[in-house]
Amino acid sequence: MRISLYSGTFLKDQDGASKTLYALTDSLLKQEIEVGIWSPALTPQRRKGLFLFHVPSIPFFLYSDYRMAFPFWRTREQLIDFKPDLIQITAPDLVGVYFLKFANKKNIPVVISCHTDWLSYLKYFHLGSLTKQVWKFLKWFYNDSDCVYAPTRVVAEELKKKGIKKVKIWSRGIDRKKYSPKYRSKNLREKWKAKNKKVILYSGRFVRYKDLDVFVRVYELFKKKGPRDVSFVLAGDGPIREELKSRMPDAHFPGYLYGKDLSMAYASADIFLFPSTTETLGNVVQEALSSGLTPVVSDIGGCKEIVQRSGGGLIAKAKDPCEFYEKCKKLIEDEEFHKKKKMNGLKFAEERRWDKINSKLIEEYRNLVRKKMGKICKATYPGAMER
Repeated sequence: MRISLYSGTFLKDQDGASKTLYALTDSLLKQEIEVGIWSPALTPQRRKGLFLFHVPSIPFFLYSDYRMAFPFWRTREQLIDFKPDLIQITAPDLVGVYFLKFANKKNIPVVISCHTDWLSYLKYFHLGSLTKQVWKFLKWFYNDSDCVYAPTRVVAEELKKKGIKKVKIWSRGIDRKKYSPKYRSKNLREKWKAKNKKVILYSGRFVRYKDLDVFVRVYELFKKKGPRDVSFVLAGDGPIREELKSRMPDAHFPGYLYGKDLSMAYASADIFLFPSTTETLGNVVQEALSSGLTPVVSDIGGCKEIVQRSGGGLIAKAKDPCEFYEKCKKLIEDEEFHKKKKMNGLKFAEERRWDKINSKLIEEYRNLVRKKMGKICKATYPGAMER
């Protein structure tokens, strides 16, 4: 079987979506399924069965770390030459529409996977007036595919409410080798000046739609009310980095972290404060659980579902710094309660292995291909299926 996958980014460890697609690619290649990746942002690599195709693009005008891709004449040529049995699309942009139309014209099964809450971003970019039109487009886009994969029940139900059909859940796994308490580092904690302190960590992009103003307010509340033996660490980067540094002068900003450095940062912290309301799932929350951290997340978005299912964290009212502060304070002051949450999270993480999750998805892909081939055969040779 051959799968063509279009993604807005395929840069290793750039964000939750790219980590998810890398894990899927690993699972596909292990089952000897050839994979073609089309993207405007690719990490160069050579692996048996993996083919990379660069898509022309320009920087996205609202956030230059991401790019706007455009289909061009070679895209069709590349797809025809690759001969995919199934096409997967992750971004509802111009190239995503092109892949969708190509698949339907060629009678190739096509699935769409949701990785980003596009609608929630509109208000942060002062484009909320476009919500109705965007939903209208997304409804057409999703319903023109054979299946839409949502990462959580919360997202799946929202899509169904908007009239989107054929929605299934493709959950997300955790790389237990990479995210584990075994990476806890005494030296790193000393570098953070947190030898005898609790460390509250954020990991992700420094952008307004991650609701980082709440994180700053929680920092300020700890400075004002205590307890004082708390250190704040923000791993990542983005356009509001300097603003965050000026508002949190005692916090630590190690920049974007990858590989073992990221594993150590997670495991060396104690609480994962993630106030974002724009997550479809929140891969970083699962990474935190797997590393032995206790997450405190918003009651809006996909993160709360992970916390509810795992029993490994706490949920606070969205955009309410005081409630986030109280939840963090509870974990710091009640050691037994914190320990229980931590053990629940580790138990949950142990059951979230990527190969187990992706094997079910791949079997669904095989069924879609068989079903589509059966329809084509029946339409081409009437009565052949009965003989």
